[in-house]
Amino acid sequence: MDLKQLEYFVRVAELGSFTRAAHALNIAQPALSRQVRLLEVELHQTLLVRNGRGALPTEAGKLLLDHGRGILHQVQRAREDLGRIRGALAGRVAIGLPPTLARVLTVPLTRAFRQQLPEAHLTITEGLSSAMQEGLLNGRLDVALLYNAQPVPALELQPLLDEELVLVQARRPGLEEDPPPPPLPLAQVATLPLVIPSRPNAIRMQVEMELAGLGLRPNVAMEIDGVAAILDLVAEGMGCAILSRHAVASSLRPSAYQVRAIGTPSLRTRLSMATSSQRPATLTQQATLPLLAQVCAAVVGPQAGPAKAVP
Repeated sequence: MDLKQLEYFVRVAELGSFTRAAHALNIAQPALSRQVRLLEVELHQTLLVRNGRGALPTEAGKLLLDHGRGILHQVQRAREDLGRIRGALAGRVAIGLPPTLARVLTVPLTRAFRQQLPEAHLTITEGLSSAMQEGLLNGRLDVALLYNAQPVPALELQPLLDEELVLVQARRPGLEEDPPPPPLPLAQVATLPLVIPSRPNAIRMQVEMELAGLGLRPNVAMEIDGVAAILDLVAEGMGCAILSRHAVASSLRPSAYQVRAIGTPSLRTRLSMATSSQRPATLTQQATLPLLAQVCAAVVGPQAGPAKAVP
């Protein structure tokens, strides 16, 4: 069995599409289809069924997918063990970051990764929590940073930080030297027009849950799935936003905004490092986890706080 053909089949099965798999593997789609077909001929089995929405594994394909993941993992471990003879890990790690963190973590994380794992390969993907959880489950991602992740059997979660969420408003001219305003009671947040992401965004769900505890609902002026676009609309006076402090500090125009703490009760969101519990981590992935936690603590930690135990 050709390992390259097996890798191609696994990627198509995980992504559910020859087109997406060809893009991810950086090969032409006809060549990808031909290699998967050669694997089917060798095994005398139909492994994938094409339909209008992509490609789905057959019963035989599902069985080979389980075996294929294990085989490819063992091959990767063998390569890493051989790499250790040369004194370095040389595996691959795919990391998923939320948009608010990708802007501030990508450069320092890449720099630290190259320093500590110079022969390893790093891929960083920006995405929403729901998409990144799916990526962890189907093998596209090895580790992801998730906000307010709920415990599920398929994921292992390591809490990293508890971040304060603040109210972000457009700064009026002449307020640059004024002292910060006092915290705004959460109940009053419900009266303000919010520019906020759509469900199931972690911040959106957090805001709705906390307000529901007070018998209130948010006043949603616009649903926008993008931090940069949200901040642009806030700067234009289209409404207020609820974001983390570092999301504002890392924006292109932090001076355009007035940040106000939310109190009684405050809003906090938990950042966790997530990995799949269904696939064992390679040595390179194991070495990446503490590195990611250290970089996150150094960059985001000063504006956040350590994760507190959940009672």
